[in-house]
Amino acid sequence: MPIELKMPALSPTMEEGTLARWLVKEGDSVSSGDLIAEIETDKATMEFEAVDEGVISKIMVAEGTDGVKVGTVIALIAGEEDDAAPVKPVAAPVAKAAAPAPKVEVAAPPPTPAPVSAPVSAASADERIKASPLAKRLAAERGIDLATLTGTGPGGRIVKEDVDAAGSGTASAVQATASQAPVAAAAPVAPTVAAAPAAIPDFGIPHEVVKLSNMRKTIARRLTQSMQEAPHIYLTVDIRLDALLKLRGELNASLESRGVKLSVNDMLIKALALALIQVPKCNVSFAGDTMLQYSRADISVAVSIPTGLITPIIVDAANKSLSTISTEISALAAKAKDGKLQPHEYQGGTASISNMGMMGIKHFTAVINPPQAMIMAIGAGEKRPYVVDDALAIATVMSATGSFDHRAIDGADGAELMKVFKELVEKPLGLVA
Repeated sequence: MPIELKMPALSPTMEEGTLARWLVKEGDSVSSGDLIAEIETDKATMEFEAVDEGVISKIMVAEGTDGVKVGTVIALIAGEEDDAAPVKPVAAPVAKAAAPAPKVEVAAPPPTPAPVSAPVSAASADERIKASPLAKRLAAERGIDLATLTGTGPGGRIVKEDVDAAGSGTASAVQATASQAPVAAAAPVAPTVAAAPAAIPDFGIPHEVVKLSNMRKTIARRLTQSMQEAPHIYLTVDIRLDALLKLRGELNASLESRGVKLSVNDMLIKALALALIQVPKCNVSFAGDTMLQYSRADISVAVSIPTGLITPIIVDAANKSLSTISTEISALAAKAKDGKLQPHEYQGGTASISNMGMMGIKHFTAVINPPQAMIMAIGAGEKRPYVVDDALAIATVMSATGSFDHRAIDGADGAELMKVFKELVEKPLGLVA
């Protein structure tokens, strides 16, 4: 019987995607690990690998098709025992298997239920466990029992991501659950977002209708969800930058031979990460009747790209050098703009930072990126009158505003984080200690 290839969920927020391009055609032979399609998710364009061997017998969804729901059958693969050419006969046994069902209730002879139970016995006896070769190898290396895993690949097969998730431990599983929960909660909002354009009259004004990308739809849904569900509290501090700018100049002079040039944002990422470690009550996520308390600061950095906004992550930023942070964020930003980020590079994060200072924005408030509980908004550094040592002087000052989920973070704890962040920026030697 042909194997169904289904539209995969390539990110926690993905409900549908665009089948951007087929890399195979009907009649092509494929093996596990072969690239067969490019799929545009709500975050990036990603390559989709085959997990089974066989021949592409039928392409069910044409390339370029938008709004393909997760779980939709997009192609069929014929195995060695199947005829790769005909597709229609495959459905016949299914229809006939459903018809004799009443006879099972009346006579219940042992041979009768065989067609119904055959797929189950095949999975448990002949194949034992459906898993890709890579998943089997990784599970063996890590000592993971495949029988304990639930496959998320086509046909319920266990794939690499399932093994990785199992190996990440209980805490990761809890975090994944919390990360996915807001997606389900946001579902009722989606119709409102989708219906809005139709409800807006054009008043005869010349215009064009611009179709939303999957990323833009997700941004609209998740930020609406964030503002509706998370009561935001905003706290702003003015921070003197002169010492940080001086240190940055000295560090860049010493790093020039290595081809590294630190930005102010690189240093602010490190400052936020250190502040979260020092004020752990702000390094949390709200999860209904529980909270996740993180022991590591992973900073999501807002990057603007032509299709919207994405937040690649600097993992464990508090324990990385400024030069490492600079190199990583440059590489991640480049991949983001090319649409080549991998899921592990943008999924997760314990807090976010959004810097609009380079565009001359003095002050703004940012919307929390669920399921995180805080985001830091950075304004432009500018010359301002400022009191220095009880005397009025001119200093380079920026405004930073923290948005906090008041369900998880009290105002006093948010204020403590802002105080520590300000101290780290104004006395920046702590960033290189």
